[in-house]
Amino acid sequence: MRSVRARLFVGLSVLVVGTNIGFGLLSYRRAAEEATELQDAVLHQVDRFAVQAGGTGLDLTDAQDEPEFRVVIEVLGAVRPGSPLAGVPGDTPDGISTVGKGGARWRLLVRTRPDGKRVGIAQSTASRDERVRDTLLQTLVPLLLLLPCLLLLVGVIIQASFRPLSVLAGRLDARPPDDLRTLPAEGVAVELLPFIDAINRLLGRVGEMVEHRRRFVADAAHELRTPVTALTVQAENLSRLGMPAEALPRLAALQGGIRRLGHLLEQLLSLARYEEGTAAATAGTSLDAAARDVVAAMIPVADERSTDLGFSRIEPADVRADPTSLRVMIRNLLDNALRHTPVGGRIDVEVYAEAGFAVFRATDDGPGIAADEIDRILDPFVRGGHVETEGTGLGLSIVRSVAETCGGSVVLANRTDRPHGLVATVRIPAASEARSDSAVIP
Repeated sequence: MRSVRARLFVGLSVLVVGTNIGFGLLSYRRAAEEATELQDAVLHQVDRFAVQAGGTGLDLTDAQDEPEFRVVIEVLGAVRPGSPLAGVPGDTPDGISTVGKGGARWRLLVRTRPDGKRVGIAQSTASRDERVRDTLLQTLVPLLLLLPCLLLLVGVIIQASFRPLSVLAGRLDARPPDDLRTLPAEGVAVELLPFIDAINRLLGRVGEMVEHRRRFVADAAHELRTPVTALTVQAENLSRLGMPAEALPRLAALQGGIRRLGHLLEQLLSLARYEEGTAAATAGTSLDAAARDVVAAMIPVADERSTDLGFSRIEPADVRADPTSLRVMIRNLLDNALRHTPVGGRIDVEVYAEAGFAVFRATDDGPGIAADEIDRILDPFVRGGHVETEGTGLGLSIVRSVAETCGGSVVLANRTDRPHGLVATVRIPAASEARSDSAVIP
């Protein structure tokens, strides 16, 4: 049994049930002893008032009395026929004992009178056993009725005791992956403090590791910009020289590789900056204006690929965000869509306000994302299964970093109205200011 909660419940239940059983046995034993003492006292009283007065051969039972209350007085050795004491030896020693007769049990007191006669006084043990059963039932019935309540109370107490662990686990699960704040220790049970302290130390170490990685990536990308720029200049100088025709394809490949490397460095610097969250938010930044600027700038690229890039819906939508960050986010989303949309495809852009959020949505005709990759496609350097297109695997990570810096979120989903295609939706909390200009573009 691996569950601590189950072990506690079973252990406490066994303890409660065992205690009740022990108490019942103890009560039964005590009740039997008291009933036996009471019956012996009755026999002694009968001996004192009847036998010593000379009465023998008596059957002290009223016609209306229960048979188990019979008291029989006989002289041993001269017992009447049919008497319960028939067959009791005449030399039975004085004192109290229990004898059996025809399946019944009798409590027998033997006394020797001054005249030398030995008298036996007997009473059935049925009355005594009945009193014991009554006492036992009066004791055990309340316990048996209380037992389910006790077990239920044990379960409730255990559940309540473990509730802080469930609450703590829920809070940790609800945190975003980059939330490395320490857990508060106020109001937490003393038993959980070592556990929380260990988690906080772990979060601190993870935070330091993440910060070191971010700084290393940013520093490395910054240091590599200068040599990459020098390589770009040298490649351009080579292109101006008279080179053999067979060398031109190699030069073009070299220049393409340098451009991709430069783009990768810029993306790494952008990712480090937005992960740090240092971009200054501006009140009332127009998301629709930023989208117009980026779409206009990317129209020539879309035309080269015969891709229909444009707005299907655009409405006023203001957010509290850095304008440059918004443009970088939109550019990366549209660049990703252009890379994966086939020639002659279509990319629809929507900007609108909804339920207190500003929404940017881009819908393309590309291949979409495999179901097993869609949950991690926003992670750095994850490019998905369609690697035939150029890319660094950082664009969507930058989109997520910008959106989360603004308090928003990014959702990628495959299209359901067509066999293929992707819908990228960014939701950012809207600013309080609102404008009235709007348009829906067919």
